[in-house]
Amino acid sequence: MTTSLPHQARAFAVAAHGAQRYGEHPYVHHLDAVAAIAEPFGEAAVVAAYLHDTVEDTAATLTEVTEQFGPEIAACVSLLTDEPGADRKERKAKTYAKLAEVTGSLELALIVKASDRLANVRASVKDRNERMLRVYCSEHPTFRKAAYRPGLCDALWAELDALLS
Repeated sequence: MTTSLPHQARAFAVAAHGAQRYGEHPYVHHLDAVAAIAEPFGEAAVVAAYLHDTVEDTAATLTEVTEQFGPEIAACVSLLTDEPGADRKERKAKTYAKLAEVTGSLELALIVKASDRLANVRASVKDRNERMLRVYCSEHPTFRKAAYRPGLCDALWAELDALLS
């Protein structure tokens, strides 16, 4: 019996993230939340959701992602990986500039990015993490301008807009 691609991606990500934490939870808690939000958008969205932080936050490489999950998923993971910078503001500015240029099939990365941000905002609300909510609120106009595409995942954006208004 073969394992589905989403299960393979989850196993790869769990192994890569190892003992990393998402707040008080194992990191897989965050990955499962992002994948659940991305699930209505198809299998590729779920695979990319599980892998979205692997290159940014672990020793996993884009080459490994390409070899195991193909060039399109790897291209999405690359788009979802923050660019280097001196601080969060600089990293996000570079990353948002990259996202603003995305078109075509790579818009899958924008769905996953919106899913990731929504998972983060929901977690911040649930955990009453006022500091991160302030960060997400301050970044939201620039993030939205870079990553929103009409008709792509409007329900996610509607919830983000409501939570961050």
